[in-house]
Amino acid sequence: MEKLECIVKAMDDKLASHIVAIDMRGASPLFDTFVLCTASNARLMQAISQNVEDALAENGFTINAKEGLRDSKWILIDCGDIVCHIFESEERDAYNLEKLWGDMPRIDVDQYLKK
Repeated sequence: MEKLECIVKAMDDKLASHIVAIDMRGASPLFDTFVLCTASNARLMQAISQNVEDALAENGFTINAKEGLRDSKWILIDCGDIVCHIFESEERDAYNLEKLWGDMPRIDVDQYLKK
């Protein structure tokens, strides 16, 4: 399983919504992809984050860093070439990374989502 598929499936398995992957190769020398998702509350954010970490470990991928744990409305997981952003909806709307990086191509994640 490729890393992006692993992350998207782990997010989807814990009921993350609005999962979006942005190809950042033309904008950053540090990473290739942003993966964003929304959680309806802090408890769900933690569950999504833990599931992503567990799925990556089970598939032999490493995590470089994790930020935004306690009382945060945004968790960031640095997976090297992929950076995951798990937001509560108000926080996602406030930062609006999709608009900020609106000129960057999107990666189709529908193939990884449950039907």
